Amino acid sequence: MDSPIIDQVRDVLKIEAQAIIGLMDRVGPDFERAVKLILESKGRVILTGIGKSGLVGRKISATLNSTGTPSLFLHPVEAIHGDLGMVTRDDILLAISNSGQTAEINNIFPMIKDIGAKIIAFTGNPESPIALNSDVIIDVGVEREACPMGLAPTASTTAALAMGDALAVVLINTRRFSSKDFMRYHPGGTLGERLSVKVREVMFTNDNIPRVLLGSTVKDALGEIDSKGIGASLVVDGEGRLEGIITDGDLRRALLREGDILNLKVEAIMSDSPRTIEEDQTAAEALGIMELYEITHLCIVDQKRKVRGIVHLHDLLGREEFRINDRFKRSQGPHR
Repeated sequence: MDSPIIDQVRDVLKIEAQAIIGLMDRVGPDFERAVKLILESKGRVILTGIGKSGLVGRKISATLNSTGTPSLFLHPVEAIHGDLGMVTRDDILLAISNSGQTAEINNIFPMIKDIGAKIIAFTGNPESPIALNSDVIIDVGVEREACPMGLAPTASTTAALAMGDALAVVLINTRRFSSKDFMRYHPGGTLGERLSVKVREVMFTNDNIPRVLLGSTVKDALGEIDSKGIGASLVVDGEGRLEGIITDGDLRRALLREGDILNLKVEAIMSDSPRTIEEDQTAAEALGIMELYEITHLCIVDQKRKVRGIVHLHDLLGREEFRINDRFKRSQGPHR
């Protein structure tokens, strides 16, 4: 005779299994439209969500990345504090919200639409604000949660995760993504090789470094950010020593705070303690610093703090295929 604990485990597994099976009858033309949008996109699939839905979004993003669909996770709160700078009109935003009422996601939708990116919603409420403001709605609703109080996201997150896996697998098959391709994106393949190289092999150098002198105007910095195309400009002194950094996020916060900022000096809005790394450290170490401090740019300096380069998160993770030494080649054009 089974114990009450074993009975409860079986009940939970049954509820979650039924939640996934229940999705099958609701898969239709909207799913096909979502796949078509992603296949036709020249950008990335950007996942967003809060709480448990955010964790599901991170996992879906990781699965897409490892199977040939460029992706990243955008926290909706960080988005309104500068991270929207990573979204382009060529991207697809995939928003996950069981209720479809998540205020933090709804708050960024107008800005996403202004940028021109398309929006796909994974939601359990097709009549919700998030659903009604999306280009494609994927219904991932469940009859009930496995939580006995119906409060903790359980079956609903399982359903959303399963639908994300279904999306990734369909994209794999449509793109004819092979096992050889898969290995290129995993440790021991391209990603492993990329993160084992020295920072100096992946950083922007010389004239490709966006930088302005102390005392320059914000207008000067904005021009440098725009021309170099990586969303930031370093601020240096007359000897080339690092004094600060201005990112897209710094510009947005200054605009909200000050209004007209073009004639301000860069010192008024720059971050004066940018994170740094030395060029002989590995790309993996650089990625670790970026994850720890939740930043997308890292300055490379020597022991005297003279600027040697700058690296962007996307170039560490593979904004596009790049090559090392004689075996790999990287585009030197501007990246946006």
